[in-house]
Amino acid sequence: MKAAFLDFATVASAELDVSPLSNLTGTFDAYDCTAADEVAARIADCEFAYINKVRMTREVIEGAKRLRFIGLTATGVDNVALDAAKERGVAVANIRAYCTNSVVEHVFAMLLSLSRSIGPYRDSVRRGDWATAANFCMLDHPIRELSAMSIGIVGYGELGQAVAGVARAFGMRVLVSGRPGAGAAGVDRIAFETLLETSDVVSLHCPLTEETRGLIGAPEFGRMKRNAILINTARGALVDSAALVDALENETIAAAGIDVLPQEPPVGGDPLLDYDGDNLLMTPHIAWATVEARQNAINETAANVAAFLAGGDRNRIV
Repeated sequence: MKAAFLDFATVASAELDVSPLSNLTGTFDAYDCTAADEVAARIADCEFAYINKVRMTREVIEGAKRLRFIGLTATGVDNVALDAAKERGVAVANIRAYCTNSVVEHVFAMLLSLSRSIGPYRDSVRRGDWATAANFCMLDHPIRELSAMSIGIVGYGELGQAVAGVARAFGMRVLVSGRPGAGAAGVDRIAFETLLETSDVVSLHCPLTEETRGLIGAPEFGRMKRNAILINTARGALVDSAALVDALENETIAAAGIDVLPQEPPVGGDPLLDYDGDNLLMTPHIAWATVEARQNAINETAANVAAFLAGGDRNRIV
């Protein structure tokens, strides 16, 4: 049996043990990156294909005559033509709950940095402002306690629930959104519009669908508190980047922590990349990517493959 990992560099590093996955097949080819026009050739004689963000189109799946299994080292499956896989009898499995701790820690790393103005104060110290200050401390930028804030969570699955648990440990009031546009949905939820209007922090954890694309734009920023903080570690296209820049520049909201963009890598540019205000904290899609989470991704993918080989359907999407 032959397997190929098409975007190995998205998970691999010297600290990881890939043997749980590589030992399952006779041949294991790992490609750091695979361009769209290279996918078909690289899996042409493979039974197993492992991917993170590489697109598996209908044409690729139909042309890979020996392909039996597509293993995603991620939860999202929007980069796989699932209908084509089903028609061809190709199994597709994703991984779940492998990076929960990593994402949750990143959410609060961003939130703490923004709410306590860590970046601006660090820059002040580096400029020598503290050395010339009139008092023992500097109070030039806002400093807020999480325990005095409410957090609105949009998307209450594995990640949203884990964020809520840590938020409660900080003493935050937790608000959970019903489906946007559908009003309240259950005793522990409130309408999406109400959440925007009442939350000090809005944290996104919902999938990208046609219904959620552009979920947060100019009208939504207009509903939010002027001291609100937006955190997005989910999908970039949930947020209108231009509208967010406008909201930050005009202080419609206080700040944003953004880990994802609509296009990644953002080779076509993005309005957020050109914004240099202190109230924006951006990271390059790394919320999920601790060493521990990436090892979990390898182990979970290997477990899916082993289950498939044994006739099971662990984490099967198709």
